[in-house]
Amino acid sequence: MEGAHAKAAAFLGLACSGPSVFGTSGTTIGRRAEDVWLRVSCNSRRHAPRPAGQGALGAEQFISASVPRPRLHDALDWTEAGCFYQADVFDFTGPVVSATPDLREDPKLGDSWWAGVKSALNGIATAPGTKVTLRPAWMAEVFPNYLGIPAPTKVERITGHGDLHWANLTARPLMILDWERWGLVPVGYDPALLWVSSLLVPAVANRIRAEFSDILDTPAGRVGQLAALAEMLQAVDRGYYPELAPLLADAAHRLTGVRPAH
Repeated sequence: MEGAHAKAAAFLGLACSGPSVFGTSGTTIGRRAEDVWLRVSCNSRRHAPRPAGQGALGAEQFISASVPRPRLHDALDWTEAGCFYQADVFDFTGPVVSATPDLREDPKLGDSWWAGVKSALNGIATAPGTKVTLRPAWMAEVFPNYLGIPAPTKVERITGHGDLHWANLTARPLMILDWERWGLVPVGYDPALLWVSSLLVPAVANRIRAEFSDILDTPAGRVGQLAALAEMLQAVDRGYYPELAPLLADAAHRLTGVRPAH
């Protein structure tokens, strides 16, 4: 990954400095180059080329400029040794709220920040979704496996970010990072994912419930919550977020009346 990043920087004429930052799975790497950030990701070659209208390029095309995010300045793709590499050059932003997706302490975010998140999600919702995030086949598998209930037969969807957690948010100012998963998500999924990522900090989790009660406390929003819980429980099963496991199980039990078996 470091070699791929260096290759992209050389081709794009960027002089990078500072430490490399790797994504959770190790398939992304980012590094600063003056006032921009060069991010390189690696996938199987079968994912080439980039799907039209999706990911960072699609977000630049379709998501309103009013949604706070680093703007995309350049992109470079290439294949090598069975891998498909994507390099994107974004605005450099301030630090993320949390180094990990799950929140460990209260960041003391003000009312204007929460209002900004709500406004941003409303702005994203106006864009045409060009893909389905959390496909029905995935839901049909994870709901019984991780929640102990059948997947819903009807899922209301809305255009959303698809990966709204604390490692993809900055505080001062608010910026939403990483647009690879944006698309049509279950109603309430974005705030629900932020909520389940906050369960270790009850004050923040409760704030999210209050801010988004008009969405989460609806039948459609309940499905969004269950999708977020199932996804996080699946991540626990893969070795992530062990401290969240009992809190996720309790939350799922409260919503469904069934305690997850895993």
